[in-house]
Amino acid sequence: MTKKKVRKPQREVTKRQLSHWQKQKRRQRIILSFGIFIIVAVLVIIGVGVYTKWYIPEYKPLHETVIRVNDTEFNMDYYIKVLRYFGEGQPSYYMSYIAGEVVRGIEQNELMRQGAVELGISVSDAAVDEELKNRDLPISREYRDLVRTELLISKLLDEHFEQQVPVSTEQRHVMAMLLESESQAIEVIAELEAGGDFAELAGELSLDDFSRDEKGDLGWHPEDILTALLGTSIPDEYAFSGEVGVLSEPIYDETITKEVGYWLIKVLDRDEESGDAHVQAILLGSEEETQEVTARLEAGEDFAELAMELSQHDASKESGGDLGWLVPAMMSSAFDEFVFDAEIELGTLSESIKDDTVITKGGYWLLKVVDEDEDRQIEDDDRDLLKGKLLSEWVSGLWDDADIDDSYLDSEKMQWAIQRAVGG
Repeated sequence: MTKKKVRKPQREVTKRQLSHWQKQKRRQRIILSFGIFIIVAVLVIIGVGVYTKWYIPEYKPLHETVIRVNDTEFNMDYYIKVLRYFGEGQPSYYMSYIAGEVVRGIEQNELMRQGAVELGISVSDAAVDEELKNRDLPISREYRDLVRTELLISKLLDEHFEQQVPVSTEQRHVMAMLLESESQAIEVIAELEAGGDFAELAGELSLDDFSRDEKGDLGWHPEDILTALLGTSIPDEYAFSGEVGVLSEPIYDETITKEVGYWLIKVLDRDEESGDAHVQAILLGSEEETQEVTARLEAGEDFAELAMELSQHDASKESGGDLGWLVPAMMSSAFDEFVFDAEIELGTLSESIKDDTVITKGGYWLLKVVDEDEDRQIEDDDRDLLKGKLLSEWVSGLWDDADIDDSYLDSEKMQWAIQRAVGG
C-alpha cells in the first residue's frame, strides 16, 4: 500500500517578519555597496598613485611621438635607444654633443627609406634580421632601422647610382703642394725654375697630407674628385681651367686647414709658489702673419684688439687672447718653453713660436696640370666617390619637400632623454 506524502502546512509570513527581512536585505545591499565603494576607492587611489608616480613621468613620455617624418612617427623610447647606441662607450657629456645630430640622423634615415621605395628599392625584413643575427645585435625596431639604412645605401649605390656614372670621361693629371704663405710659395717657385724637383719639394714642404704623402702627384681624376679628396675646390677648379704644363702662381685658399700655427705670446703674471702663469696669446696661420702683427704691435696697436681681429684660437679670441692661468703641459711644449721660462720678464712679447700641434686655416697652392685626356676610363675608387656624391645630392634633395616635425624635442625634453640614455 503506497504511502501518501504528507503535505507540510504552509508557513505564513507576518507583515512584521516581511518588514524585518526587507530591512536585512536593504542593509546587506548597503553594506555590499559600501564594500564595493571602498574597493573601488582603494583601486582608484592606487591607480592615481601609479598614474602620477609612474605613468605620467615615465611611461607616458616614452610613448609620446617626438619625431614625425611625413607619415612615419618615432616616440621618445625610440629616440633614447638610438641616442644610447651612438653614445655607447663615450663619456656622458658626449651625449649632449650628439643629441641633435641623432634627431637629424633618424629623420634622414627615414627620408632615405621612403625615397628609396619611390625608386623601387627596398631591403626586406628577412635580410635585415639576418644581418642583425650575423652582428649579434638585438632584433628591435631601432636596430632594424639602423641596419636597414646601411644595407639600403649599398643597394642604392650598386643598383641606382652605378648606372648614372659613365665608364669614361674627361680627366686631368695634376701636381700640387700647399704652402703656408705667399712669400714661401714665391721662394719655391724660384727654386723650381732653377731646376728644383716638384715631387721632392712637395714631399718635404706641403702642409696638405694627401699631396705630401703622394709627393705632389695627385694622379688622374675626373672633375669633382679632387674636391672630395682635398676638402677644397681650388685645385679642382684649376685642374680643369689651367693650361697643361704651366705652373700656377700662388693661389690663396682661405678654407683649407693645416696642422701648423704660430703663436705670439705675452706672460701677464706668474704665481711664484705654484708656477702657474697668466697668459695672453694670438694664434696665426703663418710666420709671415706673425711678423706683420708684431710690426703692428710695435707701432702701438693694442694686443687684445688684434687678438679679437686675427687670432685663430677660438677659445681665447673673444676675450682678447686671454688664456687665463695655465699650468705646464696644458698647451704644447713649444708654447710652454716660452711661458714657463722664469728668465722671461712679464709683459715681454715673444718671437714667432711655431706649433705643429694646432690647426689653422689658410694656405697657398702651387698647382700644375701635367696632362689631359678627353675620354679616360674612370678608376674604381673615383667611381665610388662619384656615386657617393650623387647619393649625397639625392639625400639633400629629399629634405626639400619633406614634412618633418621634431618641435616636441625642446631642450628640456632632450635633456630628459639624455639622462635616460646615460642611465641605461
